[in-house]
Amino acid sequence: PTLFEEARDGGMHLLVAIEAVDLEVVPPTVGRTAYRIVQEALTNARKHAPDTLVQVRVSGWPGEALEISVSNHLPLGPVPTVPTSGLGLVGLQERAELAGGTLRHRIEHGSFVLEGALPWST
Repeated sequence: PTLFEEARDGGMHLLVAIEAVDLEVVPPTVGRTAYRIVQEALTNARKHAPDTLVQVRVSGWPGEALEISVSNHLPLGPVPTVPTSGLGLVGLQERAELAGGTLRHRIEHGSFVLEGALPWST
């Protein structure tokens, strides 16, 4: 919740849905990985698609997986050029895989979509 509050305080337009998950019982390693995925997605949206609505969905259950989805429309006009290393998503994908999960991104219907799943053992 603090991450979302900070993003909103910074001017981001967010629509957040936490579905069927109690964030207090997510294992610490899964929680840290999920936090980092969402944090990077919000940073990328702020840099590459400012002033667009960012939709975040987190769902999952113990014994299954914690699922994360972050999407935003691609900007219609010019976007300020920002320096980038281009390795943020690659690093996150590696981090998710090391945790036994997956992380994928794509462009779909004019939106950038990032989806991940992390195993949530009981």
